Amino acid sequence: MFLIDSHCHLDRLNYNLPLENIEDVLKKSYQNHVKNFLTVSTCISNFYNIKKLFKKYNTIFYSCGVHPLNCKKELNLFHTIENLSNEIKKLSCIKDVIALGETGLDYYYSSATKKIQQDFFREHIRVAIKLKKPIIVHSRNASEDTIKILQEENAEKCKGVLHSFTGDYNTACKLLDLGFYISCSGIITFKNSLELCKTIRKIPLNRLLIETDSPYLSPAPYRGKGNQPAYLFYIAEYLSILKEIDIHALGHITTSNFRTLFNI
Repeated sequence: MFLIDSHCHLDRLNYNLPLENIEDVLKKSYQNHVKNFLTVSTCISNFYNIKKLFKKYNTIFYSCGVHPLNCKKELNLFHTIENLSNEIKKLSCIKDVIALGETGLDYYYSSATKKIQQDFFREHIRVAIKLKKPIIVHSRNASEDTIKILQEENAEKCKGVLHSFTGDYNTACKLLDLGFYISCSGIITFKNSLELCKTIRKIPLNRLLIETDSPYLSPAPYRGKGNQPAYLFYIAEYLSILKEIDIHALGHITTSNFRTLFNI
C-alpha cells in the first residue's frame, strides 16, 4: 500500500519525544505505508528553513506561501504585496516545489486582518495561475469569503485543495465545481465530527486527499498527543470505513489524486 501525506509541517514535529530525527519520522512513516510527504510552508523564512532541512530527501515535496495569520508580519518585512509576490513566484519555481500555500483566510484567530488576508489570498491565486501550479487553501470561519475569492479570481485555472476540510456539503460542492480537491485530516476521527463525516461520505473518491497536518490534529487513537506522518494510516483506515472501500484501494485512489493535482 502507498499513502501520501498531502499536508504536514515536518520542521515542527517534536524531535525530543517520541521522534528522534527526520530519519526516524521517515522510517516510522514507511512502516505505516506512508511514503511521500508534502511539507507546507507558512511564511518565506519557513520555506527557506524546510528546504534546507530536507533537501536531500527525494520523498519530500514542498509548497511556498504565506499562512493568513502571518500576512501582516510578512507585509512588514517585504513592505509591499508586490515584493512578497515576486519572492513567492521566484521560490515556487524551485525544483520539488509543487504548490503555492498554504494561503487563505482565518477569521477565527484574526478577524482584524481580514483585508490583508484577502489581498494576500488573491495574490497567491494569481501567481498560481501564472505558474500553472495548484494552491493549498486554509479556511477557518471564512467559508463564504473563501469561495467568493476563489470564484472571483478564477481559481479553477490553477485548481488546488482545501486542506483539513471541516465545511458543509454546500461548501464542498462549490469547491468541487471549481475543480478543487478536499483533504481529510484527523478531524474526521473525532467523536464530534458526525456532520463532517456525513459530508465526506458524499464527496467523490476521485476528489479526496488525506493529510495529517502534523504536528497538529492527531487522529484517534492518538488524539491529545503530538501528531506525525505515520499516523496518516489511521486517517486512511477511518476514511475507508466511511467510504465503504478497502483501505488498499483507498490508498491507490488518494495517491493517484495527489499525483494528478500536483502534476507528479
